[in-house]
Amino acid sequence: MKRAMERIGEISRRDWLRLSAIGTLGSSMSGWLPLLAEEAARMPGANRACILLWMDGGPSQIDTFDPKPGHANAGPVKAISTSVPGIQISEYLPRLATMMDHLALIRSMSTKEGDHGRASYLLRTGYSPEGGIRYPTLGSFLSKELVREEHDLPDYVTIGGRPFANPAAAGSGFLGPRYAPLEVSEQQRNGEQVEFQVPNLHPMKTGAFRTDMQERLNLLREFEKGFGNDHPDPLFLSRQSSYERAVRLMNSPAAKAFQLNEEPDKVRDAYGRNRFGQACLLARRLVEQSVPFVEVILNRTDNQNGRNWDTHQDNFATVKSLCGPLDQGWSALMNDLKERGRLDSTLIVWMGEFGRTPGINSTGGRDHFPTAWSTVLSGAIQGGQAIGKTSGSGASVADRPINHADFIATICKALKLDPMRQNLSNADRPIRLADPDAKPIPEVLL
Repeated sequence: MKRAMERIGEISRRDWLRLSAIGTLGSSMSGWLPLLAEEAARMPGANRACILLWMDGGPSQIDTFDPKPGHANAGPVKAISTSVPGIQISEYLPRLATMMDHLALIRSMSTKEGDHGRASYLLRTGYSPEGGIRYPTLGSFLSKELVREEHDLPDYVTIGGRPFANPAAAGSGFLGPRYAPLEVSEQQRNGEQVEFQVPNLHPMKTGAFRTDMQERLNLLREFEKGFGNDHPDPLFLSRQSSYERAVRLMNSPAAKAFQLNEEPDKVRDAYGRNRFGQACLLARRLVEQSVPFVEVILNRTDNQNGRNWDTHQDNFATVKSLCGPLDQGWSALMNDLKERGRLDSTLIVWMGEFGRTPGINSTGGRDHFPTAWSTVLSGAIQGGQAIGKTSGSGASVADRPINHADFIATICKALKLDPMRQNLSNADRPIRLADPDAKPIPEVLL
């Protein structure tokens, strides 16, 4: 009975109506509750969404979520208290410090790749870039599993570009183009107002152009119908499906989700009038429109000319500059989702490909460091805690090492997905969402 009642909360209004229509809800309590739980079990990701905040280049854990006050490795950055007694984070993140009860800090990440390209691939797919298998990125394989109503918007949207070191780490791999991301680029208007644009997404014009365009589409469908009957291969069908979905999106009212000018000024101001803050606002709008996976990439601030978290030089000024929009945008996103009743069903993941060295180099920078670093989960998790621990200097994991597979399995579990689910790869080999040896972190799961 308890398990059945837990499942009820995951069923949407649409599903209640469908069950009612077949007479399920007219049955006795003993009759409909088991059926209701069974129905919910078949759609484990219902009403769940994931927003990935990707810190391109690898952020410094000591200068963000694992400060080392009193140690020489801390540099000039001070630690501040949070809303949870005993947990401190960087002074660069004052807004997030007040929302610690919604955050779960994973301070004992320990991975094996120190190269940007290989590390990005590992953290974003869960597998090393070896062999002939083209592994799909997180957004592709998670959005495939998350259940939602049929929709004109894509399942996976990425805002701000691709990982600078390895574009393959952002691809749909063996899942094919059906699960590839829709890429949204940012543009500045009048030097200040940040807007976003989907390439080639323009509603058809009225008049002769619209008629001509519709005739072209009809002609293309006729040609494809004949070809498809003779060549029903997966590649053709996938391309045809992607094309039809693109046309639907061009003509769909749902495309208004990309129009941030519909938001009140006070909301846009709360997120910050910068590319990351406005991208977080767009992520909230897309999640509200049932897009199951949205990625926001923070790889530079508006005045940095492309500098990202790869802080081999001038680490402290760069991290401070990046943390400004991060702190404002992320905290506004959580507040907004909470006010709209979506925070408990939206998992927000903060990570890069690795951390930075505890030691400070001769140019005031920190170098690549996959040995002991941090990631953060917020939203649809049990917040108010720090998992794992690094040594006093930050040079090693002192308690509970967590690898990439453990972290991805935890993400799956937080989204009510089975990390052992399989997809057939391009090499005709079944691949699980997470490595079979992965151990999810139970304390952070609701």
